[in-house]
Amino acid sequence: MDIWTYQSVEYVTVAGEAWLASASEYPRSMRALWEARPWASTVLPCGRAFDVISMPSLFGRRVLDELWSSGPGCGPVAAFRGRTLLFVQPGAATRLRTLLAWEEWARDVPPLLCHGKGDAVTVPPVQRMVDAPDSPGLGAGRWIVAPDSREPWLPGAAVVLWACVRAARGEARATAAPALPRAAAEEPAGALHPAPSA
Repeated sequence: MDIWTYQSVEYVTVAGEAWLASASEYPRSMRALWEARPWASTVLPCGRAFDVISMPSLFGRRVLDELWSSGPGCGPVAAFRGRTLLFVQPGAATRLRTLLAWEEWARDVPPLLCHGKGDAVTVPPVQRMVDAPDSPGLGAGRWIVAPDSREPWLPGAAVVLWACVRAARGEARATAAPALPRAAAEEPAGALHPAPSA
C-alpha cells in the first residue's frame, strides 16, 4: 500500500488518541476536546510521549521511503504546512541535532527542525473528512501514518539519522550527471570505433 496516496476518512484510533493525549499535562481534557471537536488541530508538548522531527515535505517523503524500504518502518507521521512531521522517541530530537552537527557526512541533509522537551507542535485533527472540501479540518494538516496504538513504535535518533543520510545521498546521486559506463571508460581510444580499412 502506498501511504502517500491511500484515500479514506483519516482518523486516529481510540488507542492512538490515548497515546497522543498522554503527551498533554491534562490527558482527560484533551480527550474531551477531541470528542467535542474531532476536526480541530491541537498543540501538544514534546518530550513526554514523543519528540518530533520536522523536515521539508519532499525530503520527508524520501526519508519515509528509506525507513520503509531499508529500515524498520516508522511510527506516526503527519503532514502540516508543507512539512513532514516524524514522531520519534522522547529525547531523540536533541540527540539527532547533536549527531547532525557532529557527523561530516550529514552535511547534505537539509536543515531539520528537532522538537524536544520544552517545545510544542501542532498535530492534525483526530478525524478529517477527506472528500469534503468544506471540512473544518481541511488545511489543518493530515496524518500520513495515524497513531493506532497506546504504545506505537517510535524510531530513535540513529535510525532517523541513517534514513536522512541515505535520502540525501540518493537525492545527490539522482541529480548528478550520468557517467560513462565503466567498460566504455576503460576502452582504449579507437577500440569502440576502429578505423575503416582501405
